[in-house]
Amino acid sequence: MLIEFCKSKIAHGTITEAELHYEGSITVDQNLLDAADILPGEKVEVLNVNNGNRFTTYTISGEPGSGILCLNGPAARLGLVGDQIIILSYGLVEQKVAKKLSTVVIHLDENNNIKK
Repeated sequence: MLIEFCKSKIAHGTITEAELHYEGSITVDQNLLDAADILPGEKVEVLNVNNGNRFTTYTISGEPGSGILCLNGPAARLGLVGDQIIILSYGLVEQKVAKKLSTVVIHLDENNNIKK
């Protein structure tokens, strides 16, 4: 049996921009995507800690080192600049395999830098 397993988590991110008049998605600093093992175009779930909104979208690569976390399109209505978010990605894996896996988790500081 396949189960949906949380493979990656970007925790404590801060929204830096919101672009309503864009086709949709979330722009994420490429360095953060790499560290969390999330690909551009990958389906993600975004959780807004400030208002409880939870939505599904896909990632767009942002400038490496910029710290950008930008809500695009309709998602821009679900969070404000300064809100704290969590970004999750999932994969389908065999249940037996999932028992041996662990989620890649990165924690960010207030400037969206990876905490050491």
